[in-house]
Amino acid sequence: MRRPAVTSDDSTASEPLAPLAPGLYVTATPIGNLGDLTLRARDLLGRVDLVLAEDTRVTAKLLSAYGLKPRVERYDDHSDDARTEQVIERLETGARIALVSDAGTPLVSDPGYRLVKAAVERGLMVTALPGPSAALAALSISGLPTDRFLFAGFPPPKSAARRTFLEELATIRATLVFYETGPRLADSLADMAAVLGERPAIMARELTKLYETVVRGPLSELAADPRCDGPKGEIVIVVGPGEARVASAADADRALTEALEREGPAAAAAEVAKALGLNRRDLYRRALELKGAA
Repeated sequence: MRRPAVTSDDSTASEPLAPLAPGLYVTATPIGNLGDLTLRARDLLGRVDLVLAEDTRVTAKLLSAYGLKPRVERYDDHSDDARTEQVIERLETGARIALVSDAGTPLVSDPGYRLVKAAVERGLMVTALPGPSAALAALSISGLPTDRFLFAGFPPPKSAARRTFLEELATIRATLVFYETGPRLADSLADMAAVLGERPAIMARELTKLYETVVRGPLSELAADPRCDGPKGEIVIVVGPGEARVASAADADRALTEALEREGPAAAAAEVAKALGLNRRDLYRRALELKGAA
């Protein structure tokens, strides 16, 4: 389906705005500085039939700052299936609805997934008005590799569950991005240091706001830094990728033994070589030895 632009890029002030197509507009809003609302988002929020907000009070302040007065209703993680169905029915009758969160891009650790999923399943038009995101803002200033990254959201609140969660991420060869709360920040950083090792990292707090703070260093140093001890505000942690681990002979034997239960020596060697980054010919010879000893 063709998605008409909210405004025409080559229009002049004297030309009428292009009609706003029915559908769901997933709209990013500022993460702190109100000046970061895009021109397209400002135009859209003044023209839709309805704005769905995570917290109507927060969104009302943003709209008031720009003199916008659309109808605003709440839609958050507590909205049930019946509420989602109500919104879908409005969209099916031609409504133009904007979905916003309290700050940043909806669905990025914010509400909206169920609504977007339902709209897509019904074949309704869903489009994005991109803009601010705390995760990407922190990543962009981290000085850490950005070619591959994983947004992991909020770690579990309890240490045991958090360490299990981090262990699942430890082998991923990518920069890791987390959100965290102030009261849990120091403990979370300490667990990261224990599980992930001394990786370079940053703690970014209150991005784009007056008291923006960025602290850089190895994870253990961040965990001990007074600035990371229960600070207020929105917090992003960015952790650099770990060093590649060279597979041991024992690792290779375990992998080959498992593969040989399913396939012949040549195929098993090729599979393990790809998985562990080892020499296929050496693995093939070892696979023959293991097969003969079985």
